[in-house]
Amino acid sequence: LHRFHYRHPRIHTGENLFSCEECGRCFTHSGSLSVHMKIHTGEKPFSCKECGRSFSRVDSLISHMRIHTGEKPFSCKECGKCFTLSCSLTDHMRIHTGEKPFPCKECGRSFRRSSKLSVHMRIHTGEKPFTCEECGRKCGRSFSQATSLTSHMRIHTGEKPFSCEECGRILSNVHCFEMP
Repeated sequence: LHRFHYRHPRIHTGENLFSCEECGRCFTHSGSLSVHMKIHTGEKPFSCKECGRSFSRVDSLISHMRIHTGEKPFSCKECGKCFTLSCSLTDHMRIHTGEKPFPCKECGRSFRRSSKLSVHMRIHTGEKPFTCEECGRKCGRSFSQATSLTSHMRIHTGEKPFSCEECGRILSNVHCFEMP
């Protein structure tokens, strides 16, 4: 109990006593720093007996095991949909609440997921990390989103995965179905 009283106030003060020598990230507890260090060392001591995939944290292994067992212990009280991860439920709940806690500092648009904000930021930065290997050397086609590169690659592969239920026409891009 004494140790708890000593460490707990750090949560409120923001005091971080343990810092990573590799990247400078700071932590309130030494155990948190130890877990973090596995990112830099690449140590993954927890292995899945089903598929052999390894993890740096035991809780990541436990979450992963749900893929094999089919267990979905986190359910939405609004619609009953079930999830393998608590963070997936938290993310899903934002559909019901309308909460968008990740605002863009450039334009003010908000997002339910931080990953969607990261993708959105490429509009402002001009970053296009997805380059076509087929024509990248010739024309330099790059894209801000992986899905855009996937659509573009169909030019080279000739793949046409979308078909119209009305007329049977087969197209490479779902947006081709949109009416003007």
